[in-house]
Amino acid sequence: MAQASQITSVDTQAPCVLAVDVANQITRFGLFSEDSLQASWSIITPALITTDEAHLAVMNFLDNIEFDCCCDEAEECCVVSFETILSCVVPDLSNTWLEALQSMSRQRPLVVGPGIKTGLPMKYNDPSEVGSDRIADMVASKKLFGFPLISIDCDTTINLQVLDREGAYVGGLIVPGLSLSAKILAQTAARLPIVELSIPATVLGKNTRESIQSGIIRGEAARIDGLIDMIWQELAYETTLVLSGETAALLASLLQHEVLIDDNLTLTGLYELYKLNRK
Repeated sequence: MAQASQITSVDTQAPCVLAVDVANQITRFGLFSEDSLQASWSIITPALITTDEAHLAVMNFLDNIEFDCCCDEAEECCVVSFETILSCVVPDLSNTWLEALQSMSRQRPLVVGPGIKTGLPMKYNDPSEVGSDRIADMVASKKLFGFPLISIDCDTTINLQVLDREGAYVGGLIVPGLSLSAKILAQTAARLPIVELSIPATVLGKNTRESIQSGIIRGEAARIDGLIDMIWQELAYETTLVLSGETAALLASLLQHEVLIDDNLTLTGLYELYKLNRK
């Protein structure tokens, strides 16, 4: 299943950068031109994918973009030339996506990982352990919202990443995300079903489905609120709060803290990493 979250027209004469974020559940594509996100697209991350299938997924994304041409013969001149940057947190898919992007890019794709320049001072025992998507989120958060800051990514896992008053990464927390919690609950409790992620009208569920929904979603919002307070207490100051990810809007509606939401945080971070490393 594919979803177009933003589609526009792109000038074929301007340099383009394709950012690909392969997460555990969702794979996102973003096309940047003239220093802004021009189009984005998302698909469900498959358990297995061939190089040809990955190539086709990118082409399907590009086929939905209107490219502005400078000549009358569109078929001959509208050839999009772009460079690529890849973040992949699914090890079994990394080489496949790398090969697919290599086949359609002018240069070898830039891959977020050890050795890449991030511009982030690290106060972390082993920076190589920090996931590429988490790096991208922090890079974008720092540029867009400043610091100190807590970046909260709400996907398969919920990651709280902290930038201190000096703009350095000081650590974070990782907990199960909403869909993962719902799946694990259904798998380990024989009589409990998997439920859709929606918020029931009341805190107290009136049936099993509502009880699970309220417990998972409201419980997660309460946990995030509590963790934010604990982080602020440890830092001895408050921070800006930025949410991103598939369930960010759902959770933000229940949080007691004031938060900002950015649906394209990881893609923006990948583009910033591209600019930093291609100079």
